[in-house]
Amino acid sequence: MKYCVVIIDGAAGWSLPQRGGKTCLELAKTPNLDAMAEEATIGLVRTVPPGMEPSSACACMSLLGYDPKVYYRGRSGIEARSMGIPIEEGEVVFRCNLVAVRDGKMWSYSSGHISTEEAKQIIASLNENLGSDEVHFYPGVSYRHICNIKGHKDTLSAACTPPHDIPDKPIAGFLPSGAGSDFLRDLMEKSKSVLEGHPVNIARRSRGDIPATMIWLFWGSGRIPDMPPFKQVYGLDAALTSGVDLLRGLAGMVEMEVLNIPGVTDGLNNDYAAQVKGALEALKEHDLVVIHVEAPDEAAHGGAIDDKMEAI
Repeated sequence: MKYCVVIIDGAAGWSLPQRGGKTCLELAKTPNLDAMAEEATIGLVRTVPPGMEPSSACACMSLLGYDPKVYYRGRSGIEARSMGIPIEEGEVVFRCNLVAVRDGKMWSYSSGHISTEEAKQIIASLNENLGSDEVHFYPGVSYRHICNIKGHKDTLSAACTPPHDIPDKPIAGFLPSGAGSDFLRDLMEKSKSVLEGHPVNIARRSRGDIPATMIWLFWGSGRIPDMPPFKQVYGLDAALTSGVDLLRGLAGMVEMEVLNIPGVTDGLNNDYAAQVKGALEALKEHDLVVIHVEAPDEAAHGGAIDDKMEAI
């Protein structure tokens, strides 16, 4: 038997008073999902164990068949695995977003979804100006990057807030706090001067695009968890397609084949036809293929109701 698991990340949500009390999932046109539901067995499952963060990392680990209570050690460690970044003894990694802050408020958690090529230039400048034996920045996709810190393991004790949780809010009350936070705050503050007059930002402002004004550090992790191979646990050869490092990292950790399908992204510009074609082709050689779609989640974090409905 062949299996196909489709994860529509971020499709669920709260009801919207401004849309008649309905959710985006209720409002979106979903003829294919409706047709499948009519012929299917429908159920409800808890993907996030009680007391754990309701994040894509935690939920998707569950969906792949691994208990987050046993294996989850922080999102940045999983993303580091996807990017081939080792975490040596005494090192920690943090997600490093390029964000835009205006008038002291979180303007954009993604710097207007800055392009990967633009972001690489900024990350290179950050390494040139702030990099050291203790700090190194690794470029990822769009606004998502990794900061590796050596010799400051106490930073894992800092209380950090994801920037997508505080849109339009003053950032002063959400900067890293508590034990180990000073080092993180200092890096974030120093990044402002590096980015202020950066050529990428000059060009973005001239086009009317949102600039990247600073880095934001959160989701710290001290190690990459050891997880048993998917085939060893379930007896199935599996593959996965996704446009984000998180899912690609999870797949790599359990020895699923990661499909590199041109056109697969994390946003509304995702080439769904190419993703489906690539997944079906992989299904010929595998027992199970996971198709992860990130676009609804990205739209939700940005508060873009219509974009989320379109993605669904």
